[in-house]
Amino acid sequence: MQDVTIRFGGVVALDGVTFDIRPGEILGLIGPNGAGKTTCFNAMTGVYTPTSGRVQFEGADLGRRKKFEITRMGIARTFQNIRLFGNMTALENILVGADAGHRTGLVSALFRLPQHRHEEAQGHERARELLEFMGLSKRADELARNLPYGDQRRLEIARALATGPKLLCLDEPAAGFNPAEKVELMELIRRIRDQGYTVLLIEHDMRLVMGVTDRIVVLEFGKKIAEGLPAEIRDNPAVIAAYLGVDEDDEESAS
Repeated sequence: MQDVTIRFGGVVALDGVTFDIRPGEILGLIGPNGAGKTTCFNAMTGVYTPTSGRVQFEGADLGRRKKFEITRMGIARTFQNIRLFGNMTALENILVGADAGHRTGLVSALFRLPQHRHEEAQGHERARELLEFMGLSKRADELARNLPYGDQRRLEIARALATGPKLLCLDEPAAGFNPAEKVELMELIRRIRDQGYTVLLIEHDMRLVMGVTDRIVVLEFGKKIAEGLPAEIRDNPAVIAAYLGVDEDDEESAS
């Protein structure tokens, strides 16, 4: 993302934001509500077109590409509010993700041509692998709407992984989790990275962010105010003032 600005009328949602994502890392994107974090995701996944600046992926300008084209290029995302197909099973939800990478068209599907059957078999195999990876194998045939909240979160991540991404964008995956579930999520994110994926993480839980990310970018009012290692961000005065709050001892010494 290079010098990206996004305006909605007179509102500037992103103001000249620049940062890169390095292959194989977990990059945290943090900031107060309204800082522009989800707007960054939307610019990267084809929901919004930048007013100015460039969003590139592996040297290709995402520009005005359609969302399905960006998915096929290797970018997948989850959402702050879970978006599953509630009346489909867990397995079927993941198969929807796998279908995004299929190259055969309507004719192949109608006539059940060999290439279509091959892709379909691969999709089912990958879906089963992802259910196992997420600890959801026993829930494969349950409707998504009947799954516990945490399993729905994991299922949405599995569906995103089924598209075969190189970059996985997670939008507040710990929302609604209890402390034990957050610890499990940290381990899951690390395992996803260890499988060869690059992860971009939006999250409000600072303990989770500091514990799992390799680098962090901080936004405030649509501008980047800091970038660095977790320890550097933790001690950055601008971040403390904008997002983490001011320590009581500091307040007393300043008064």
